[in-house]
Amino acid sequence: MIDSTTATTVGARDHARSQAGTRVEAMPTVPARTAVDLPPGVAPRSVVWDETVAGGGYAHRALARGTSVRLTDIDGDACANVILFNGGDPWERLNVADTVKVQWQAYLGPGSLLLSDQGRVLASITADTSGCHDALCGASTRRRNEERYGDGSPQGPSPAARTLFTLAAAKHGLAPRDLPPSISLFKGARVAVDGSLTHLPGAGPGSHITIKAELPLVLLVANVPHVLDPRDDYTVTRLRITAWRDTPTAATEALWSSTPEGERAFMNTADYADARGWA
Repeated sequence: MIDSTTATTVGARDHARSQAGTRVEAMPTVPARTAVDLPPGVAPRSVVWDETVAGGGYAHRALARGTSVRLTDIDGDACANVILFNGGDPWERLNVADTVKVQWQAYLGPGSLLLSDQGRVLASITADTSGCHDALCGASTRRRNEERYGDGSPQGPSPAARTLFTLAAAKHGLAPRDLPPSISLFKGARVAVDGSLTHLPGAGPGSHITIKAELPLVLLVANVPHVLDPRDDYTVTRLRITAWRDTPTAATEALWSSTPEGERAFMNTADYADARGWA
């Protein structure tokens, strides 16, 4: 005899219904407008996404042009590996090499633009209290995590970023071949004079970064340890993502013309948007 409350259809249904209204530590707020503890000045009715991502977890969302997204390192040990796609034409995606090269800057911070290989601004960084980010090292792979932690599978105890990105991308019709190199937020790297890399451990609990979608976006996030993290254990803590309706950067704003390269990228973005009838 099977001793289980879910051994029958009726039992399974009753068990499932009994979970209604319960929450776990890491899950989306549904509907998002019921989220609490919002960034200053953000009205609940404008919130379109609010989710806590566990260590070793991932998140993904399609977002409208102009949406602002705040990522918060809740406990001080999150590491948000991020990939962006143009939501209208997903063949256009984050190009980390161009992001660094075009702006003459390898270190991301307020005012940095996240560029595609089409010379357009996918997103801009509008606020940052962390200062510990990385556009150099890329994200962990299954093979690397198997060698270092003993497992790199997405359902295992130490999932790799690239395997989680594969799952997140599939929810938007994208395949592994579509995944470009990523950036890492809240854990960084610095280049020494001799070319060696130094790991930056983060700015501590509550640090946050806000990015603005300058085009419609598909945003993928994998919250896993940075590839340079020196600790033997797989260590990563909760990440909060909160997004709200906002407006894309306008030509009258300082960020638009802060550098010649950035201004050209914004002009390319505006030209693309105008051709599609976007305000």
